[in-house]
Amino acid sequence: MTDQPIYRRVLLKVSGEALMGQRDYGLDNDMVQRIAADIGAVVAMGVQVCVVIGGGNIFRGVSAAASGMDRAQADYMGMLATVMNALAAQSALEKLAVPTRVQSAIPMSSVCEPYIRRRAERHMEKGRVVIFAAGTGNPFFTTDTAAALRAAEMKCDALLKGTQVDGVYSADPRKVHGAARYQTLTYLDVLANELAVMDAAAISLARENGLPILVFNVHAAGAFADVMRGRGRFTRISEHP
Repeated sequence: MTDQPIYRRVLLKVSGEALMGQRDYGLDNDMVQRIAADIGAVVAMGVQVCVVIGGGNIFRGVSAAASGMDRAQADYMGMLATVMNALAAQSALEKLAVPTRVQSAIPMSSVCEPYIRRRAERHMEKGRVVIFAAGTGNPFFTTDTAAALRAAEMKCDALLKGTQVDGVYSADPRKVHGAARYQTLTYLDVLANELAVMDAAAISLARENGLPILVFNVHAAGAFADVMRGRGRFTRISEHP
């Protein structure tokens, strides 16, 4: 336990659903502001932060709304949804005087920068938050996989997955009474037991790059900063438990 951050550079993965708050779809501005405040608190600790945000609050390529659509076309629509979320998060962060850049894997120069790895690294070295939008830019890949990919490219020390609950459970604790919570897991544990924390491609990518994954409740105010100090409730996924 320490007041100093245990990691120097991290990637935070936030689902689109986390931005909905109590709404059924879309953005809850209060929730976006609160998550931005948590990110700002970690930046103030001297940590370099980059972010990947999902798009499920607006459109998801594998959702019922996309049924009957060409899967690739639906996935591209989902990628555009992540750009909308990224711009909302950028606005919230800049209101808190946290310098932020959005880089999109699908070039759209009128609203954000194209994804350029070296430029993103330079932004982070200067203390700016970089939000990576549009996933990997390819259909059939989730934003979880995009998060693992960008974390590896940015040479991050850890990938933090902000979810609706305070770690990884044997089943959804909101639906299954008595579901067991794990303090630590190995990558193989997650894959072998098909634990629904991230998809298999993301877990495999993290494993290949020795990238620890920390799963915590993004809805708990201050939880991001607590995890960065090695405190609070979270599940750590790594090569060895």
